[in-house]
Amino acid sequence: MNDWTFNPTGGASGQVITEHLDVNGNAFIQLTRTGATSFSFTEHGVFNIVQADSNGRFFPLTFPGANISLTLAASGTGNFSGAFTFTGGTVLMYQNPLNQFGSVDGVYGANRGNLIGKFTVLAGGGGKVDATGNPTGNGNVSIFAEAAKGDLAAGYFFNPRGVDMSTLDNAAFAFTNANPLGKMPPNLVDEVACLFAGFKGNGCNGKAYANAPGQYFFVSNSGQFKFADVPEPGSVALFGVALLGIGALRRRVK
Repeated sequence: MNDWTFNPTGGASGQVITEHLDVNGNAFIQLTRTGATSFSFTEHGVFNIVQADSNGRFFPLTFPGANISLTLAASGTGNFSGAFTFTGGTVLMYQNPLNQFGSVDGVYGANRGNLIGKFTVLAGGGGKVDATGNPTGNGNVSIFAEAAKGDLAAGYFFNPRGVDMSTLDNAAFAFTNANPLGKMPPNLVDEVACLFAGFKGNGCNGKAYANAPGQYFFVSNSGQFKFADVPEPGSVALFGVALLGIGALRRRVK
């Protein structure tokens, strides 16, 4: 969907988004081997959004007091030296009057403020991994999600026709580059691995943390969050009526 409007403060004015919101952050991934080459995984991530369309119009400057962040909790399956795919999960988007991202408030400050969007991760997406489960191909990862009617807060998201998207069913997707993070700040380990993911290993048990390829590791992410242009319910209904009319016409011709 192009040329939709985002009001990150929930106010009367907004910024027209040509195509995407820019996303960056970090995620902690845990792998469980399920076969000779297969695995299941869980991913817990924290992300922030500071601009759109990579245009340099940073939200905290354009919209004072609007700090947008997301949390991701997802799971999936894959094969070492093959591909992985998501089986489900949840993405939550917050608008925070305070800039708390990266702090110890909540989970890395990513889930503070007002919840303005809830997205359900759909089965599919994913990417390719190496023999240790790390994303390859510059870490190209895709995530598909949906927000049902009422899952978006009113007053924040408007489609190109000016309709508040909180009244609609919405489809969204994200494309990110996920690359291994070699040195993790202690705060990131404490907040994301120990607190959010419930990890009990090194870094959360009094011993020093280090990535364990093939078992658990952190990745850094940067990418784009987009909405799909889903027809409004009225449009779908009208389309159905049109098809019905064509069917009736064909019966009369016969």
